Amino acid sequence: MTALSNVFKAYDIRGVVPDELNALQFRAIGVAVARFTRAATVLVARDMRESGVELAGAFAEGVRSEGVNVIDLGLASTDLLYFAAGSLDAPGAMFTASHNPARYNGLKLCQAGARPIGRDTGLNEIEATAESLLEAWAVNGPPALDPSGLAPIEERSVLDAYAEHVRSFVDVEALRPLRVVADTANGMGGLIAPEVFDGLPFELEILFPDLDGNFPNHPADPIQPENLVDLQRAVLDTGADIGLAFDGDADRVFLVDEHAEPVSGSLTTALVASSLLDKHPGSTVLYNCICSRVVPEVIAERGGVGIRTRVGHSYIKQVMADTGAVFGGEHSGHYYFRENYRADSGIIAAMLVLELLSVTGKPLSELLAPFERYAASGEINTVVDDPAGAVEAMAAEVEAAGGALGTADRLDGLTVDRGDWWYNLRPSNTEPLLRLNVEAPDEVSCARHVEEVEGAIARLLRT
Repeated sequence: MTALSNVFKAYDIRGVVPDELNALQFRAIGVAVARFTRAATVLVARDMRESGVELAGAFAEGVRSEGVNVIDLGLASTDLLYFAAGSLDAPGAMFTASHNPARYNGLKLCQAGARPIGRDTGLNEIEATAESLLEAWAVNGPPALDPSGLAPIEERSVLDAYAEHVRSFVDVEALRPLRVVADTANGMGGLIAPEVFDGLPFELEILFPDLDGNFPNHPADPIQPENLVDLQRAVLDTGADIGLAFDGDADRVFLVDEHAEPVSGSLTTALVASSLLDKHPGSTVLYNCICSRVVPEVIAERGGVGIRTRVGHSYIKQVMADTGAVFGGEHSGHYYFRENYRADSGIIAAMLVLELLSVTGKPLSELLAPFERYAASGEINTVVDDPAGAVEAMAAEVEAAGGALGTADRLDGLTVDRGDWWYNLRPSNTEPLLRLNVEAPDEVSCARHVEEVEGAIARLLRT
């Protein structure tokens, strides 16, 4: 049996089924979650992955064996689960591996009110309890479960209420007819997008709407340019005003403009921030440390207060709670809203952009033009034996140079400011990867600096 330490990540649980994750482990995790939350009821939902039915069922049995009721929300997007945890004021468990391939599954957890559960807010305790249970069960076998002795389980749908909640972020009366193409990649967007868009004055076309956890058309990872090709073609073929690309559990969205040009998560963050600062003047807006410099610039220009954060939903949600921020954005396509229980939702971000298109009458490319100030490499991922060690080696070299190689900070991984350009190097929180992001004034210098940083990394790895 794989040690749980291999699958408990910084802010979720994720691994290959059945090699790294199995039903017995999730039964133990269910017991641990029930004991940790001490709640009367736990919400359980899952995405379209085939393994989710068995794993979610085993988790629910573990919860119920502790005398805790379960509300089974069935198929759901992750942001729908967060909405349920907020509106029903109960802890939630979402079975998903987000953008990972079909052989993966995992679990995202939150407290009542959609408060995050990460390493520093309960995940360590849940892991320790589950590991202890599994060790005992390996010796004596797991306790037999008598169905009559388990706490009740209730099936419930909150999809209608969730769709109404999403629409509440915009002035529905201000929306005008627009042509929208959404690539849901056989993920959970195929369930939620039709419900949210129902009754709105948009002509919606959905690519690959059938829920299929084998992802037969392309991976549900819209941050990778090759996974946007179908959406870009459809936008051009139909003359659409905008394209929306969702990931597997539909909590992230990436935009494609009317010319089929991809829009980075940073530019979407800047655009949504500008909209919300118009509605909530002087508010605080969060952005993570790999967002473009344009994001804090736009926040300041619109009279907001910008706060830079670590990457990752559990960290950002905590900072939102501490600061009362109205919005937070990540370069990876996660967008967080104070009025959404501080949770992330791609489709809420999409609705706010559609509202801007409606109110201004301008095409998306024109709305974004003032924010296109820098060139970015995008996230460059490299498989290395020791990603954290590579970051430390680079940090040591920068520090030893005494400023000649830039000014560094360690908020998340290593961020180095080189004046007119910067880079961030950090280990992935979910995969064995070294992640590099570079931003510079133009494409030519950006490419040159990417080569420079990659060369330094390769040299350090050889020593």
